Amino acid sequence: MDVLKIPHMDKEEYDKLISENHVSRIAFKGDEYPYVAPFLYVFDRRHLYFLSTKYGKKIQFYKQNANVAVEIERFSSDMSSYTFVTLLGHLTEVTDENEGKRIREEFVNMIKTRGLSSNVVAALGHSPTEPLEAVVKENRSLIWRLDEVKDIIALKNA
Repeated sequence: MDVLKIPHMDKEEYDKLISENHVSRIAFKGDEYPYVAPFLYVFDRRHLYFLSTKYGKKIQFYKQNANVAVEIERFSSDMSSYTFVTLLGHLTEVTDENEGKRIREEFVNMIKTRGLSSNVVAALGHSPTEPLEAVVKENRSLIWRLDEVKDIIALKNA
C-alpha cells in the first residue's frame, strides 16, 4: 500500500488561511531544544507582524538567532479537515515610529473586529482594564516583522 501524501496548498489558499486567522506559533532556536510560543499577528498581504512583550525567554532566543519557523493552522474539532502553513524566515524588529504606529493600530483593529477578549492585551504587556488604545499610545511591546522567508510549507487534507 502506498503512503498517502498530504496535498500542498497554493499561494491563494495559504494567504487566505493566514488572513482568516490571528494566532500563530513561533519556534525559536533554543539552547538545547526549540522554544515554541503563541503570538497574535496581523497580515498586510505582504508581511506578518507580531507584537511581543519585552521580557521572557523568547527575547533571549530572538537575540541569539532571529531565524524562526512560524506556524498557522486551522482544523475542525474531529480533525476531518485541517490546513496549516509553516513559514521559515527571519524576524526583524520594526523601529520606524510611523510603521510601528500603523502596525499597532492594525492590532487594535484586529482585536476589535474579531471580538477578542480584553484579556488578550496581557500578552502584549497591557492590563485588560486599560483602554485598548493604550496598545498604540504606549511602547510596551516589540514589533517583529517576518522577513527573508526561505521556505513555505502549506498543506491541507484532501
